[in-house]
Amino acid sequence: MSVKDSNGTELNDGDSVQVIKDLKVKGTSVTLKRGTLIKNIRLNEDDEEVIECNADKVKGLVLKTCFLKKV
Repeated sequence: MSVKDSNGTELNDGDSVQVIKDLKVKGTSVTLKRGTLIKNIRLNEDDEEVIECNADKVKGLVLKTCFLKKV
């Protein structure tokens, strides 16, 4: 299984990523701003295009890799 970020860099469990675009989080009033650092990601085994993570304000996020870049 090969999961890649928006730049084509391979992602692994435990990597840190950065958000490349402002993202509104469904079900909350929180917006993840561009440049937000997300640490300790977990790869989703069912789908190659999403990861599971925790941000500062929101726990249990599922994000598409097309909005992320590896730090």
